[in-house]
Amino acid sequence: MSGDQKVLLKGHASQYVKLNVGGRLYYTTIGTLTKHNDTMLSAMFSGRMEVLTDSEGWILIDRCGNHFGIILNFLRDGSVPLPETNKEIAELLAEAKYYCITELAMSCERALYTHQEPKPICRIPLITSQKEEQLLISSSSKPAVILVVQRQNNKYSYTSTSDDNLLKNIELFDKLSLRFNERILFIKDVIGPSEICCWSFYGHGKKVAEVCCTSIVYTTDRKHTKVEFPEARIYEETLQVLLYENRNAPDQELLQATSSVRAGGVSGTSMHQYTSDEEEERTGLARLRSNKRNNPT
Repeated sequence: MSGDQKVLLKGHASQYVKLNVGGRLYYTTIGTLTKHNDTMLSAMFSGRMEVLTDSEGWILIDRCGNHFGIILNFLRDGSVPLPETNKEIAELLAEAKYYCITELAMSCERALYTHQEPKPICRIPLITSQKEEQLLISSSSKPAVILVVQRQNNKYSYTSTSDDNLLKNIELFDKLSLRFNERILFIKDVIGPSEICCWSFYGHGKKVAEVCCTSIVYTTDRKHTKVEFPEARIYEETLQVLLYENRNAPDQELLQATSSVRAGGVSGTSMHQYTSDEEEERTGLARLRSNKRNNPT
């Protein structure tokens, strides 16, 4: 504007000046503005820097004036309550840095660090349909582990240890997802059609293994549903599915060496399945008999 001019301003500490900061008007003393010697405001109002004034004598500062009141209070008292939100603290930090008010800037940085929202270590998708499951598996370049947890799918009463084992399966899923989230896609299915607790393992978009943790046990008067916690088998299959990280199919001999129990041949894509401890024992006995036939003493 035609009435604006630059002047060197120097006066007594008790002298009041009028400030127009981004359209917000403030009225304070030169003593307040020069109280901290190493700030830009001290340089502006001690005669070391020119200031821009308008025709009405308002000193013009081309900055946002929303937090300038906090700036003045800090210059007066040496401390000030900070805004509540991180956004406002970040805005105040920018103004403190501009005016070279180091102590206030450091207070804002500490507050932002303290209030910093924790970033999630990993994200676990919850699927609600078979179509959604297939879409996630096919679109991911990682092998996948899916846990189906549906306690309400039970037709019979649970055994005494089933609830504890169900929680242990969920806890193990959480531990594995934290450990391998960068290498494996972990998915939780909470609306499964029929399973109560079942682990599925996928490589290259195909199911390569399954660990079913439920079985039916018979008593004299009724049937019960038993939920097991085959921790070692789940760990084994999780490590096994890491072989599918590469785009090429895993080496057949490596698959054989890392798999303790397989169903149906040695094909790298054939799915092996565990259903109960009895089935594993039967498979182990069959392997021992086969070894004795092949290597007679």
